[in-house]
Amino acid sequence: MEHRDELAGIGKRLRAIRESRGMTLRAVSEASGISTSTLSRLESGARRAQLDLLLPLARLYRLPLDDLVGAPPLGDPRIHTRPRLKRGVVTVPLSGGSGPWEAFKQVHTPTPDMPIRRYVHPGWDWIYVISGRMRLLLGDDDLVIEAGEAAEFDTRVPHGFANPGPDLLEVLCLFNSKGARVHTRASA
Repeated sequence: MEHRDELAGIGKRLRAIRESRGMTLRAVSEASGISTSTLSRLESGARRAQLDLLLPLARLYRLPLDDLVGAPPLGDPRIHTRPRLKRGVVTVPLSGGSGPWEAFKQVHTPTPDMPIRRYVHPGWDWIYVISGRMRLLLGDDDLVIEAGEAAEFDTRVPHGFANPGPDLLEVLCLFNSKGARVHTRASA
C-alpha cells in the first residue's frame, strides 16, 4: 500500500527534522506539550502520526504541515483552457462547465455600428468590465458600463451587449443557469 509507506516514513522525517535543529526529545516535549515517550514512539514508527500530534510539531519547527510530513507535490496547478472564437468574440472558459455556475472571460473587438442581438433564457448573469466599455441593452434600458463596473441581471429579461469602442472590451462573466444570484440584496 502506497499510503502505508508514506505514513511509515513520517517518523524518520520527524526525527531528522528534530536532529537537524539540534533538539533532544525532552526539549521537543517541553516545547510542544507532547510526552517524550509519545514522541519517541512517533519517531520510531510505533505510534501512528495524527493531526493532534503533528500540528504542535509543525508550529514548533515552523514548517507547513505538508513539509513536516513530506506530502507529495500536488502536480501542475495550471488550467489549460481552449479559447473559442464566435462572431469576433473570444471566449475563454474559466470553469469546468459542470454544475449550475459557468465562469468565462470574453474579449470583444469594437463594433459600434453593429446591431446588438438580444437574448432571453433562464438564468442569472453577472458581468464585470475589466477594460474598455460595454454597451448593455437590458429590457428598455440602454446602458454603458465602464471599466471597473459590474452589472447583474435576470437573463429572462431581453438582453444583449457589445463593444461600442474605441478600445477592446474585456469582461469577466459569471452565469448561473438556475437563476442563483451572485449578490443578495437586503430589503430596506
